[in-house]
Amino acid sequence: MTPNQPTQGGEAALAHWMRTPAYKTWRAGVESVKGCLHPVRLTGTWEVRHAGTGDLITSRQGRVWSACGTRRAAVCPSCADRYAADAWHLIHAGMTGGKGVPTTVARAPRLFATLTAPSFGPVHNRPGKRPCACGRWHPEGHPLLGSPLDPASYDYAGAVLWQAHSGQLWHRFAIALRRAVAAAGGLTVRESSRHLRISYAKVAEYQRRGLVHFHAVIRADGPTGPDTPPPTWLTADVLADAVRTAASSVRVDTERPNGTRLPLRWGTQVDIKDITATDLDLPDTADDDGDQVVADTRLAGYIAKYATKGTGATDTGDRRIRSQVHIDQLRVSDHHRAMIQTAWDLGGQEQYAELKLRHWAHMLGFRGHFLTKARRYSVTFKQLRAERQAHQLHAALTDAGLPDDTDVIVINDWQILGIGHLTPEQLELATAIGDRIRRTAQQAGKE
Repeated sequence: MTPNQPTQGGEAALAHWMRTPAYKTWRAGVESVKGCLHPVRLTGTWEVRHAGTGDLITSRQGRVWSACGTRRAAVCPSCADRYAADAWHLIHAGMTGGKGVPTTVARAPRLFATLTAPSFGPVHNRPGKRPCACGRWHPEGHPLLGSPLDPASYDYAGAVLWQAHSGQLWHRFAIALRRAVAAAGGLTVRESSRHLRISYAKVAEYQRRGLVHFHAVIRADGPTGPDTPPPTWLTADVLADAVRTAASSVRVDTERPNGTRLPLRWGTQVDIKDITATDLDLPDTADDDGDQVVADTRLAGYIAKYATKGTGATDTGDRRIRSQVHIDQLRVSDHHRAMIQTAWDLGGQEQYAELKLRHWAHMLGFRGHFLTKARRYSVTFKQLRAERQAHQLHAALTDAGLPDDTDVIVINDWQILGIGHLTPEQLELATAIGDRIRRTAQQAGKE
């Protein structure tokens, strides 16, 4: 028996292993990564040395675990929670300040906008007080929801190609939005840069029909970013009109497999809500406006959670497709299988080589980032992670009795021993431990 693996033999062997020191070591590893389901097991050393003298300040050696760091809740709920927490800070800081963003940003005009995919054929839905177009009432969560009424006539090729180009479509929308705002102020784009900037943070979310739509916080700033106010004429209403103009005007052209032109646009449903803060007399009173703080906090959490969602397919969205046999064996709905199959088939054609559709078939053709932002919107993931590293270094220096401003060199020398848990029993135990850690953290957050 290896130090971290129970012997085979069923529940008795597992119970025996759980009474050994090896189990305590393994459990400590699980808890160190907050119940990560796919931890990276490492061996090596970590040293902190004085930059001037080279003297060793502190060190750690031996075996350690590192979390997998995925954003996808279906792969690892623990790491997805960490990602969502970072995403919350990134989005929230751009709404109310903090993390290096001035609190004056709370007074800027801002919108919550949702841009959707166009229709590629009628699908089963829940239209409210009427039955679905198929004539039946579908309860929430019904497997038919989002699937085509007539799969034979559904434009799967168009849907996958739209998905593959959606990132480019957003890029063109962002450019068109800046042009529309500049035009609203009677300015050229170049002139507008001396008066204002448009910042945003957006996330992609899969709809039931397997296509993404984008949720975005869009904010108007002054010429240097969030530290300056925008022109007085640039109100939330002006910004909303510019969003509608930009969304309706942009287009990306591609070709169908038969060579005919396929224009790709946003769907006609563009939802825009004014989320500009109200009743903020002074920049430093934002935290005193309880209703506004709660609204901003909830919206940031709402948006951040989208970034951890997968495709909605039962057995994909998390693992890359390797072969046709892999597709045939997937436990997914017929609609999702058709999306994956279409991406795989198109990916084998030379004209779509640059889209790498086979590489992204498990994502139903979507190949963009799930969370992106304008450079000046707020803090970055890199900065948030650097804060955690600085906190760990601070703790090490405090333990060594040294001040925070000590000039040090951090040396990491690690080798990978393996990834994931060694047995199904370990994975099951790690899942239970991770669930407990997450429930405890969620309960603490409510108190």
